[in-house]
Amino acid sequence: MDKKKLVDTSIDYILEHYKENILIEDIADYLYLSKFYFSRIFKEVTGESVYSFIKRLKVEQSAIDIKLEKTRTLSDIGLDYGYSANNYSTVFKNLFQVSPTEFRKTANSSRVINPFNNEKIEELKSFENYQEAVQIKNLLDYPVIYQRTLDNYLNVKQNWSNFIDHNKANMTSATIMIEKFYTDPSSTTQQNNLCDLCLSVTEKTKAMATVSGGKYAVYSFEGYISNIFNELQGLFSIWLPQSKFNMRGQYGLNIYREVDWQNGYVKLDCCIPVK
Repeated sequence: MDKKKLVDTSIDYILEHYKENILIEDIADYLYLSKFYFSRIFKEVTGESVYSFIKRLKVEQSAIDIKLEKTRTLSDIGLDYGYSANNYSTVFKNLFQVSPTEFRKTANSSRVINPFNNEKIEELKSFENYQEAVQIKNLLDYPVIYQRTLDNYLNVKQNWSNFIDHNKANMTSATIMIEKFYTDPSSTTQQNNLCDLCLSVTEKTKAMATVSGGKYAVYSFEGYISNIFNELQGLFSIWLPQSKFNMRGQYGLNIYREVDWQNGYVKLDCCIPVK
């Protein structure tokens, strides 16, 4: 297994266990590697130490919880990730430059700053607007080949281009492009959006992984790529917390139906796994 695949496997493990008191030794043992070798290749591939990655992921995921669980106390959310109230506030502010309390006030607003253009204020739609458009569907599993990216979301077009060019032999007219995103662009440093670019495959022997099906809240979007951020923020921050559903898992999907990269125009389904 090459270094990139080893690191991808380690991130899968971290995503499953990050709410636990996870140690670097635990991950290295899982991979049958020495702690020192694993730590070195992780930093080499990601540019970040294992400890820093886990710490940042915990705080970023807690920020998503603040958005979704509007009635829970901040101290309870911090405890879920192993932090006392004081430590949680300090760690959170060090990452986001605002306290959890200040972040919650912003998260409860229908107006958000676009992290890719700080001069642009996004006006989110109402719950009723989303409620009319969201459909609850049971999606099938998608066997896929994928590339994991830890990058600025603004680079998604170039990353897709590189990934597609590398995998043209595996693509057919039935191939579906899927983004599996684990982080919220408004709740992470711009260079650290964790996302899997996936291409569906029909032959199981080619598949590297499976994008799991099941019950999803599906919101269809047609428009410019630059407006996807606004739609996703409304779906997660406005619709989901007020709906009768809870999020299942720590990811969402963008399933592309049509793509015009040249003009930056797409048709896609924004999908949240729900229960």
